[in-house]
Amino acid sequence: MAKTKTAFFCQNCGTQYAKWVGQCSSCKEWNTIVEEVVQKEDKKSWKTDTVAKQANKPLRVSEITQEKELRLDTLDQEFNRVLGGGLVPGSLTLLGGEPGIGKSTLLLQIALKLPYKILYVSGEESQRQIKMRADRIQPNSENCYILTETKTQNIFQQISTIEPDLVIIDSIQTLHTDYIESAAGSISQIRECTAELIKFAKESHTPVILVGHITKDGTIAGPKILEHMVDTVLQFEGDRNYVYRILRSLKNRFGSTAELGIYEMQGSGLREVNNPSEVLISKNEEDLSGTAIAATVEGMRPLLIEIQALVSTAVYGTPQRSATGFNAKRLNMLLAVLEKRAGFKLGAKDVFLNITGGISVDDPAIDLAVMAAILSSNSDIAIEKGVCFAAEVGLAGEIRPVQRVDQRIIEAEKLGFSKIFVSKNNKIGLKKTGIQIQKVSKIEDVVAHLFG
Repeated sequence: MAKTKTAFFCQNCGTQYAKWVGQCSSCKEWNTIVEEVVQKEDKKSWKTDTVAKQANKPLRVSEITQEKELRLDTLDQEFNRVLGGGLVPGSLTLLGGEPGIGKSTLLLQIALKLPYKILYVSGEESQRQIKMRADRIQPNSENCYILTETKTQNIFQQISTIEPDLVIIDSIQTLHTDYIESAAGSISQIRECTAELIKFAKESHTPVILVGHITKDGTIAGPKILEHMVDTVLQFEGDRNYVYRILRSLKNRFGSTAELGIYEMQGSGLREVNNPSEVLISKNEEDLSGTAIAATVEGMRPLLIEIQALVSTAVYGTPQRSATGFNAKRLNMLLAVLEKRAGFKLGAKDVFLNITGGISVDDPAIDLAVMAAILSSNSDIAIEKGVCFAAEVGLAGEIRPVQRVDQRIIEAEKLGFSKIFVSKNNKIGLKKTGIQIQKVSKIEDVVAHLFG
């Protein structure tokens, strides 16, 4: 008879306790400690007939051979870019995002396009529901197998039969294993199911993609150790009022965490946006005040984004400061610099700032474009077409240099811009360029160039 043991876990952070307590000492949350029964028994491997391997021997660093990681091409340029070139065999990838944002659509779309054998396991939808979505995306696919199952032992049994090249689990919170006597989605079940999938992935060199639910705070639901266990954590985000979706990498053991993938939601699935600068900039024929174009960089990809500002007289006593897609505290800092260094009295005016396309940017190189949009709206004078900005602004009103300015200039030139404002201290390696590079050192110089 197996020995049973009771343990207490925090449902918020996953910390384990020997007895019940009212407040979690780790995350300081109240009434989140629940009792779960952990059944101690000899765990079998994911494959029952697997012969136990010998223990690994320690090797010197010089003895370890370094080979280039072979990657599985997903036939999706945006997904490959965020992963660092494709899926690494034996890796575990966790994809999180809000309900209805398109996580299942993205993974099903990849599964239907790949020429490899794919096992798509769903614990939330029936096979008919998945078939309806698959008919909209790509009706004919002979390599994608759909399995509706939540028990890990049954899933591994089907894996042994099909022997897929890629396994997709939707979602990890719906799985449960016989080795843990607790409800699906609990701390113990999520940790144990993930551990079994990691063992399978490492032993069979099969990549596994997990879908993870998120909490109201936007973090992955379940224990924090879940993000430590997997190799890659991806975040799929976007505004439901916009058609664009952004795929970010929060953790990547095989690539950069600064990469960005952009998709457009359509009736037939998600379309890859290969040139996001053209979609993030509105095509207005007439000149409008309060609009400026900034050259930013996300990962290895340069982007040109449109920044809109509205400055109006405050009707109520306290002026409003609102920013969408931009740090509100940094907006207040830039407004203080404008008032102190450039002499613009904005203390009694409402200021609203918006980055078009529903995306959020934290690159300091868009500071100058934010200031230019605010000044343009304040004076109601439109900035000339073909002008963009790439510089950071300091507290003294100085224009500071930014990294990889050459890539920003090349992207602006490619999209037909005629002038770009950069810092005077930036070292530019380009010898020949068709765009005018305007070097400035203070915010007063920018005001003189733009508004005379």
